[in-house]
Amino acid sequence: MTRQDAGPRTGPGVAQGPRRARTTKARSAYPYALYLPAAIVYLVIFLVPTVMAFYFALTRWTLFDSTFVGLDNFRDFLAEQNLRIGFQNTLIYAVVTSGLKVVLGLLLGVLLTSKLKLRGFLRSVVFFPVLVSTVAVGITFSALLRPDTGLVNRALALVGIDGGDWLGDATTALLSVALVDVWKGVGIATVIYIAGIMSIPPEYHQAVAVDGGGAWHRFRHVTLPLSWPATYSVIILSFIGGLRSFDLIWTMTRGGPGFTSDTIASIIYKQYQAGFFGLSTAGNVLLFLIVTAIAVPLNYFLGKRQVTA
Repeated sequence: MTRQDAGPRTGPGVAQGPRRARTTKARSAYPYALYLPAAIVYLVIFLVPTVMAFYFALTRWTLFDSTFVGLDNFRDFLAEQNLRIGFQNTLIYAVVTSGLKVVLGLLLGVLLTSKLKLRGFLRSVVFFPVLVSTVAVGITFSALLRPDTGLVNRALALVGIDGGDWLGDATTALLSVALVDVWKGVGIATVIYIAGIMSIPPEYHQAVAVDGGGAWHRFRHVTLPLSWPATYSVIILSFIGGLRSFDLIWTMTRGGPGFTSDTIASIIYKQYQAGFFGLSTAGNVLLFLIVTAIAVPLNYFLGKRQVTA
């Protein structure tokens, strides 16, 4: 054996297993380190408060002490006399707002992806209400919908229509707030639909044109089915938002007149105002469970429909 043969072999043919293993491990661990800030934020802002809410829902608590009472808060909240009305209003509000946002968002999305000269300006106009504070929107429309001095009734009077007390009438209060919610939130739905429609390959529209189809055929057979991912997103976001809606309802009606426009969220807030912190926390937990019980099956059903579309 020569001296060269006796020395260490470091050529390219020699396996460098430990070094390669360390390098591969370092490379694979690097992307996971990027998840750490988001994981910490998620833990602190979502997981910890959620666990604490489940605990404090079982207590009667103040800022300084708490007493464990078991399931008493849940029983008391479920016995709330207005809960049935609140649950019914919550579902109606969520269905009306999400349904109108889907329909109007789709129509506006089709309009604002067509060849319009003012297309960019109109997109800004449609999206503008999203940027306005919800409380400011509620205060503004409360003034506009006043029965005596509101501009809505004055405009209706010009064409011979006697407008009612939109927010003071039990039959119109919830629907009036829902329509204002649609006005404010349809811009998000429109943007989602614009993105979905613009992602459709133009070859599909050209194929319909070659077959002699018009605008309705393009919408019916191309735009409508191929924009399903956008529809899926709008339904999920708007329906969950409707189930949790509080600020606009509270600003415009405070659950009135009486309790006719109360939702679960406004009932919970009234318990907070009355100082029943444990009871209202139990209501928040129940609302969380209700939203989860509705949203998870809905997400599964719509997601399954999206795959098979």
